Amino acid sequence: MSEPFQIPIRVYIEDTDAGGIVYYVNYLKYMERARTELVRALGYDKPAMPQQGLLLVVHSAQVQYKKSAILDDQLQASAAIGKLGRAAVTFEQKIWRGDEIICEGVVKVACVDDASRKPCALPESIYQALKAVS
Repeated sequence: MSEPFQIPIRVYIEDTDAGGIVYYVNYLKYMERARTELVRALGYDKPAMPQQGLLLVVHSAQVQYKKSAILDDQLQASAAIGKLGRAAVTFEQKIWRGDEIICEGVVKVACVDDASRKPCALPESIYQALKAVS
């Protein structure tokens, strides 16, 4: 993928804390939306795949907050494939305000069996779709 997948985000009052800045956990929500929409753009409407007995779960997240976003800011959330394995994918993500990166993170998402909650291989079709954009 030459350019990371991006979606627009508008900061609403519900996203802010008592100080009027975006509450830290909401950046993770913005990143989740970007990952979900990337997978949706690849043709998978329900990234959790419960009909196949599989779930995509966050294994780990590393986030670096650089600047604060505030009420009514227009942001961009991006997602790009950093590393693709058979049972997990690591996303490199950024939150932008204009040309400025205000938050960035690395989020590893694992495929697990719904019943046992143990790691399992990504379905081949999803693996190939992610590989094509990585």
